[in-house]
Amino acid sequence: MTTALPDLAADSREALDAEIAALRRGATLWTRLSLEQRATLLERIHASTAAVMDEWADAAATSKGLGPDHPLRGEEWFTGPYMTLVSTEWLARTVRTLAAGGNPLDGVPLDQTPSGRLRARVFPGDLSDRIIVSGFTGEVWFDGDVTPARARAAAGLGQRTPGVSGGVGLVLGAGNVTSIPVADVLYELFAFNRVCLLKVNPTQDALVPVFEQALAPLIELGLLRIVRGGGEIGAYLTRHESVDHVHITGSVDTFDAIVWGVGDDAAARRADGNPLLQTPITAELGGVSPIIVVPGEWSEADLAYQAEYVATMRLQNAGHNCVAAQVLVLSEDWPQREAFLDHVRRAMAGTPSRKVWYPRSEERLATLRDSRPDATWSDGGRRGVVEFACGADDAMEIQEQFAPVLGVTALPGVGQVFLDAAIAYANERLTGTLGANILIDPVEQTRLGDDFERALERLHYGTIAVNTWTAVGFLTPALPWGAYPGGTLEHAPSGLGVVHNAFLLARIDRAVVRGPFRPFPRSLSALRPRSRGAFSLLPKPPWFVTARTGATVSAGLTRFRAGGGILRLIPTMLNAFRA
Repeated sequence: MTTALPDLAADSREALDAEIAALRRGATLWTRLSLEQRATLLERIHASTAAVMDEWADAAATSKGLGPDHPLRGEEWFTGPYMTLVSTEWLARTVRTLAAGGNPLDGVPLDQTPSGRLRARVFPGDLSDRIIVSGFTGEVWFDGDVTPARARAAAGLGQRTPGVSGGVGLVLGAGNVTSIPVADVLYELFAFNRVCLLKVNPTQDALVPVFEQALAPLIELGLLRIVRGGGEIGAYLTRHESVDHVHITGSVDTFDAIVWGVGDDAAARRADGNPLLQTPITAELGGVSPIIVVPGEWSEADLAYQAEYVATMRLQNAGHNCVAAQVLVLSEDWPQREAFLDHVRRAMAGTPSRKVWYPRSEERLATLRDSRPDATWSDGGRRGVVEFACGADDAMEIQEQFAPVLGVTALPGVGQVFLDAAIAYANERLTGTLGANILIDPVEQTRLGDDFERALERLHYGTIAVNTWTAVGFLTPALPWGAYPGGTLEHAPSGLGVVHNAFLLARIDRAVVRGPFRPFPRSLSALRPRSRGAFSLLPKPPWFVTARTGATVSAGLTRFRAGGGILRLIPTMLNAFRA
């Protein structure tokens, strides 16, 4: 069974073929660069990114309808140049360590989970991490049979054999977050020694000049080429005989079309186990992410703060995030359930107004508005809170909405009984395995003890966030980002493989990121004896959609990452206290 290649104009085919041929030559050059030269290359990318960070943030914000004075423009600083700057810093550190004969895990605390699984406590890495994201930590959990010796032996991935080429990789860039295409290119190059052809999503065409300047060190050496185009260009490239690997960040529908084709042809191929795509592929495809709220005795300030966090998890980037939380899972038996829901509704309605900009998201919103007139709608019908019965095969459970609509459901029980039921529900009923969030107060977490940690292990998601949002894991390059292991070409609801992973670690099971339940100054309670809470110097984090100084602080933190000394953090952190 064969399918014809897309019918492209001859000049388009020739131009694409020439780009791939140039990359073939670049792949040879890459194998000849020493580790020191590669680390220096990363530092050059850091500098070229810093040089265009203002243009980057402005172009991204403008493309999403966020005007010069919009309070949410800070999102584009964090998820664009900030993420890229930090990624190059972490990768350069790893490569220089290998160049000096060391191991990426040197100095990283290794221990075991209560179930005996090896984990590496990779974050925070330095003083600036401890200040900027005070109270936040990140861990990499390995496959069950990985020992410290095995973890160290594999750490470094492709940089352990720099002379072995991974060929030419095709990166089909995400359309929603501007750092994703860049991070994916860096991971292909440093994890697998694959030079890259990056096809940007049409939603990011305005960012191409910025990408070309930020990544000029790679382009100049023939290690990267960037092309524009629609689906026909992507289809031609995925099946190009000189492309050795494909990586996509997008929807499961796009993934299936690439792997299996469309229509009757795709169905026949699935039945025969004969994929259209014969080239290896990795993917990050999103999913339906839960927020599991473990019942406890929360203060009014706790209810309000965590409700704002829930709104942030749903509304950041207008909900157009694979990392967005979609289903809030509460306990039917929590006395404060309705009070918390009231706070959530107010937080969802009270955040700054913004347009729904991603293609087809308005259509999904319209469908939900028509089918859910009893939901709580705000911002002119552009965001909503939809309550539904648990396990009802509801659209909120099955389909990633990619829009600013939060689903709410409830399960019986409290304590460990509720937590176990919520984990089973998330694993069995919600589509995807990318990220899950758990909110739990320190008193209840202390009461559950190691049983809480064992429960985390039963939660089958690639990133788990405890008292924070999985986006913090996404924005931490030291941590891997991707679906929970086990996806296949036939069934990959959240994708295959990981990205980011700046320590270049192998045989990863998941990432776990933890944050403070309370912001400063209420986080001072964590300093009490026997408290299991996390102390934090941060007031309301700047990524909150309700942070009044979020835009200013996000820009200031990016400028610090671009090369400002630690003293330059002081005015930015003082501004953070006005959030």
